[in-house]
Amino acid sequence: MQALAIVQAGGQGSRLDVLTRERAKPALPFAATHALIDFPLSSLATSGIADVWVSVQYQSSSLDAYLAGGRPWDLDRTRGGFRRITPEQGSGPAHVEGFSHGNADNLYRLREDVRVSAPDVLLVLSSDHVFNLDLQPVLARHLERGAECTLVTAEVGVQEAAHNMVVHADADGRVRQVQDKPGRTSVGTVATEIFLYDPDVLLGELEQLHRGLASSGGTDQGREGGADADDTGLGDFGSLLVPALVERGKVWAEPITGYWKDVGRPQAYLQAHRDLLAGRVDVFDQPARPVLGPTPVAPPARVRAGAEVEDSMIGPGADVRGRVVRSVLGPHVQVEAGAVVEDSVLLSDVRVEAGARVHTSVLDRGTVVGRDATVGRRPAGTRLSDELIVLVGQDCRIGRGIAVEAGARLEPGTTA
Repeated sequence: MQALAIVQAGGQGSRLDVLTRERAKPALPFAATHALIDFPLSSLATSGIADVWVSVQYQSSSLDAYLAGGRPWDLDRTRGGFRRITPEQGSGPAHVEGFSHGNADNLYRLREDVRVSAPDVLLVLSSDHVFNLDLQPVLARHLERGAECTLVTAEVGVQEAAHNMVVHADADGRVRQVQDKPGRTSVGTVATEIFLYDPDVLLGELEQLHRGLASSGGTDQGREGGADADDTGLGDFGSLLVPALVERGKVWAEPITGYWKDVGRPQAYLQAHRDLLAGRVDVFDQPARPVLGPTPVAPPARVRAGAEVEDSMIGPGADVRGRVVRSVLGPHVQVEAGAVVEDSVLLSDVRVEAGARVHTSVLDRGTVVGRDATVGRRPAGTRLSDELIVLVGQDCRIGRGIAVEAGARLEPGTTA
């Protein structure tokens, strides 16, 4: 059985705002020493799936050095193995070359490459989720059922489900309906964006959908709303593709085991770090399935005399002299004496100067918080919302005594 995996790492990540202005979302750090791309690549590598393509387009250079040709995941091989796919020009019709407009559209553009590879199963994974899954049992059940598509699903709260693809399935797992980002729902079963497809059925359905869109004027040949000239109209999986496959009657849901979270929004990103510190994230607790990735080159962290560190994670090279509470500090972060960091994530090379206070915030690399400055505030309760979280882009300078209000967004390079 030959399996091919495509990790879709091309989205702009606009919901994360200033954190993805100058990096691809899959390159966003998580848990101090990892990046989001590590989770799908590690699950594939430790499940023995060696033929892995990574489709990138937005800020692709921010991922290149990190991916290192697949070496950190032992995917670099002479034949097959790791392949990096970027948008091209001159490779075919206008709707085949250039940037894709959704993950189904992305697969349509890659259809000839998939056809040539001729896998028995095509796995498609997103790269903005935290999880650790053994994919071999999922593959086995997909083949046993004769499934045309298998959706790996998770159970989440209904408020979170409203931001995802909601899955309605029978007791035996057969999917009867999907709702893509419905806004409101009473069902908490969602697609994790780990899909297994029968390649022949998938490619045939994509081409049939595209022909239907073209004949109805729903593609670049006259789509309403001013879509780009190279937009096929296929959009994301939940728009047309998965509903069409569900109608065929051979789509199955497979519940994920262990922790899973879509961290593509500020609230979810900070909440996932809260979960990590509270011991609810088991992705690093699987000796047989380690989360792999490039190893940071830095000395061990230092916690100086008089410092206070409570329920926190401190990355290599960090230097703490102040107070750190329920926070994650990335490599080379400095927290000076008298400074307080609480309920926050500080990415690499951030410096919080003496007397400064940082609450409920995500500070990107290279940011400096000046003496006695205040960034964010402690929320009244424990629930998070995007509007409460401060996001500070790369290389910002927050001056001495400056107050940055809760919910603020500072563009990269801002001096406040």
